[in-house]
Amino acid sequence: MKRTQNGMIDEATLIKQAQQGDVTAYNRLVLHYQGMVYNVAYRIMGEPQSAEDAAQEAFISAYKSLNRFRGGSFKAWLMRIVTNQCYDELRRRKRRPQSSLDELTEDYESPAFLRSPGDSPEQFQQRVEIARAIEHCLDALPDDQRVVTVLCDVEGYDYKEIAGIVQISLGTVKSRISRARARLRDCLQGFAELLPAAYRLEAEVKT
Repeated sequence: MKRTQNGMIDEATLIKQAQQGDVTAYNRLVLHYQGMVYNVAYRIMGEPQSAEDAAQEAFISAYKSLNRFRGGSFKAWLMRIVTNQCYDELRRRKRRPQSSLDELTEDYESPAFLRSPGDSPEQFQQRVEIARAIEHCLDALPDDQRVVTVLCDVEGYDYKEIAGIVQISLGTVKSRISRARARLRDCLQGFAELLPAAYRLEAEVKT
């Protein structure tokens, strides 16, 4: 992969080469961003196969549209394409599928994204249960709230970046995230016994 002296990819050069028809250069961009794109797609779609399909279609669409990229954040441009791809698929389904965390934990005894090196079997199981609860509550959000929440609280984008990715106003981003967080808090109270003690105590004080 073409890299600068500090080890980062020379993204601008790869984009320029890809715009000139260099498929190898584009494949290098895909390799760099494929994990990020898949993670966003998975959190929105809720199942691995749909996330893979959405990510693949997003990269195909991005390649076809590459000559329309006029600079700025390539990552944000790519995230916009994958979120639109997920929106389109959800609209076709008219309902969101059930989260497949059960499938992941059944297929793999110790999923790397859930296990911490010092975990006991009991701690690992608790981690699985918490992850399942969070996935369940994310899955219950309306599509528009789920997308901005994933981008903000899972992927770490700021409000301004999210507004650009989803192509809505900054005020709408703030409103959707606020409503989503309120829904998530209410939903997670149904799993209070799984939450850390500090969260349970906070919930008890509020009730």
